[in-house]
Amino acid sequence: MKRHTISVLVNNHPGVLQRVAGLFGRRGFNIDSITVGQSEEAGLSRMIILTSGDDKMLDQVNKQLYKLIDVIHIDDLTSHPLVDRELALIKVSALSKVKPQIISIVESFRASIVDIGVESLIVQVVGEQDKIASLIELLRPYGILELTRTGVTAMNRGE
Repeated sequence: MKRHTISVLVNNHPGVLQRVAGLFGRRGFNIDSITVGQSEEAGLSRMIILTSGDDKMLDQVNKQLYKLIDVIHIDDLTSHPLVDRELALIKVSALSKVKPQIISIVESFRASIVDIGVESLIVQVVGEQDKIASLIELLRPYGILELTRTGVTAMNRGE
């Protein structure tokens, strides 16, 4: 199975996200990640959807998405070089004796500490999914108290 990053430009109307996500679910396709936000054009939003499947599945998804009234344009970003990033916030148990070790790990990933508590730290990391997964695995032995990730956002590289 091939991983696909799909950009879907849609009208910014209530219920559009639900209809797009429902389309995937009804056809038995999984959404690995979905992010939605304003686009460069007023009144339009851009969805970045990560899914896995073969080219036939992607073709079927595209045809079904174009049947939705609010879908303006679909682009398979995977077919060209792209830049993709994700943000994660990780709350780590950090007693004073291990804080320097955690800070060293965080700095080596060019991440940052955005909150320091008496017994915990909140780490912010931005990057590719593999980078975030690696940092999480290194912090896991210290005790991850809470973890949240934004999902991937992406765009094709410039020419």
